Amino acid sequence: MTYLFIGGNSGIGLATAELLKSQGHEILAASRSSDQLAALGISVQPFDATNPSSLVLPETLDGLIYFPGTITLKPFHRLTPEDFLTDFQINCLGAVHAIQQALPALKKVASASIVLFSTIAVAQGMAFHASIAAAKAAVEGLTKSLAAELAPKIRVNAIAPSLTDTPLAAMLLGNEAKKEAAAKRHPLQAVGEPAHVAQLASFLLSDASSFLTGQILRPDGGLSSVRMF
Repeated sequence: MTYLFIGGNSGIGLATAELLKSQGHEILAASRSSDQLAALGISVQPFDATNPSSLVLPETLDGLIYFPGTITLKPFHRLTPEDFLTDFQINCLGAVHAIQQALPALKKVASASIVLFSTIAVAQGMAFHASIAAAKAAVEGLTKSLAAELAPKIRVNAIAPSLTDTPLAAMLLGNEAKKEAAAKRHPLQAVGEPAHVAQLASFLLSDASSFLTGQILRPDGGLSSVRMF
C-alpha cells in the first residue's frame, strides 16, 4: 500500500510512519520539517499548512493521513481573531487543501482511506480550549460530510485523542509532576503514548477497517465517557 502523510515528522506521525514502514508499506510525505521522516528513508516534499502549496503525487494512493495540529490554550477573552484563523487554517483548511489534491489518486484504487485528527476537547468542553475546539469541531464535520460524499470507494474517519505525550504537548507534560497530574485525570490513570494512536491510525488506513467510515474514534483513556466515583 502507498500512503501519503501530511506532516508527521514527530510524535504520533513519526510513530505511525515507523509502524507502517515495519509492515512493508510505502510512505510519501509532505511536511514543514523532514529530518526524522527522512531518516526512515521516506521521501518528503515541503508543505506548510498555513500556506499550502501544490503537491507532487503518484498516480494512485491507498490512503492519506493529515497530522498537522495546534494546541492553543488561552482564556477566551485573550483569544484574538488571528488565533482562531490560524487554528482553523492549520487544522481544517490545510486538510481540505491536501485532500482536494490527493482525491484523483485516491479515487483510482478500489478502496482508499482518509484519516484526520480531532481532539477530546470537541466531545468534552474544556476551559481555555475555545479556539482549538472550534477548529477541530470543523474537522469532525468535514470527516462526516466527506464520508458521505466519497462512499463507497473512500472511507473517511477521524481520531480524537486525549493528551498524548508528543513534542506538541511538551508545555503540558514537560516534567514528571505534570505527567502524573495529567494521568490522574484519566480513568486509566495514564496519558496517551504516540504508539497507542499509531496503532489506531494503521487500523483505519488498512482494509481491516473496511466497514468503518464517518466515525470519530477516541483513544482518550476513558476521559470523554467514563467517570470514576
